[in-house]
Amino acid sequence: MKKIRFGLATQIFTGLILGVLVGVIWFNDPRVVTYLQPLGDLFLRLIKMIVIPIVISSLVVGVAGAGSGKQVGKLGVKTILYFEIITTFAIVIGVLIANIFHPGQGVDIHSAQKSDISQYVETSEQQEGKSVAETFLHIVPTNFFQSIVEGDMLAIIFFTVLFALGVAAIGERGKPVVQFFDGVSHAMFHVVNLVMKVAPIGVFALIGVTVSKFGLDSLLSLGKLVILVYLALIFFLLVVLGGIAKWAGINIFHLFRYMKDELLLAYSTSSSETVLPRIMEKLEKMGCPKAIVSFVVPIGYTFNLDGSVLYQAIAALFLAQVYGIDLTIVQQLTLILVLMVTSKGMAAVPGTSFVVLLATLGTIGVPAEGLAFIAGVDRIMDMARTVVNLVGNTLAAIVMSKSEGKFDPKKGTEVMKAG
Repeated sequence: MKKIRFGLATQIFTGLILGVLVGVIWFNDPRVVTYLQPLGDLFLRLIKMIVIPIVISSLVVGVAGAGSGKQVGKLGVKTILYFEIITTFAIVIGVLIANIFHPGQGVDIHSAQKSDISQYVETSEQQEGKSVAETFLHIVPTNFFQSIVEGDMLAIIFFTVLFALGVAAIGERGKPVVQFFDGVSHAMFHVVNLVMKVAPIGVFALIGVTVSKFGLDSLLSLGKLVILVYLALIFFLLVVLGGIAKWAGINIFHLFRYMKDELLLAYSTSSSETVLPRIMEKLEKMGCPKAIVSFVVPIGYTFNLDGSVLYQAIAALFLAQVYGIDLTIVQQLTLILVLMVTSKGMAAVPGTSFVVLLATLGTIGVPAEGLAFIAGVDRIMDMARTVVNLVGNTLAAIVMSKSEGKFDPKKGTEVMKAG
């Protein structure tokens, strides 16, 4: 008799369904938050605990073991250029879709339930006070350990790459350092496997709290927006990212199947961080060099948020339509340019999508308080855009590996089919 396989994806999906049922049955019951929120927070904290050690150790081993300053600089320029092109595509697609389907027409903003967005307003005001120069200066840390404490990924990557280049430059004397971080990397990936055992419980708790807080009814008044965002994200996944995958020599559906556990986990938790270590591990198994994976994927988490910017473009035009504001071509071009800048400058800020939208709406004359109208369903849309962000960053590592002549599509396809 064949043994039934109850894998991680099945366990996570089961947790997801049970969480939805608990949220529906005990809708608006404070006991759900009291009992389940700590479980969800515990899982997210476990993940955040291991992300930074994995990024640092993988970068040191990858860059020190295989790279020179010239090679890293070349890879960095290509990576940022690629991210900027794909991000621009996502914003333009979002603007076009919102103009074609007009999701905000006929929506009564005054009769809808609104959520508190004061925390995002305060964060947005702090970020808007920074100039472009200050934003770039922030990448260079004055205290590396403070950057670790604050989880400032760009600053961490900047220092770690310089440190790794220094280790590579001292030759034989640097080998013990590389061996140490190689050991740390392997140990942390073992910790990841331990943490993943409680992932279904974390998913169950996080989804249960979300559904209990907002309920399924909150989707009805904003159903058109939610459906349009999902369809736009699916279009971007299959057409844009699917086309890029084909160029790289792989099938996007094979990639989905290979990453099914990670996609489901990212969707359930609305967090790309929860799967960063496993994605890096799977990319290396496909044949992507460790040096490229450990460099491209963490940077992508702050610079390549395709799903987020596509959603932000649709949401900004949705609110303009709700308020009856007819945006000119110049205003819409301004929206595209502002999103291109703000989505990068605020990548490490909590509540990124809302903060970016707050910073953007003022430039096109849309009242910022309109965001309180869509805050109740933001989590539902956040789940989908997290998946797109994840696929985009995974594909970026494959594209960069191929551009460096270090990726074999046939081997990658065989690994994906076997995985």
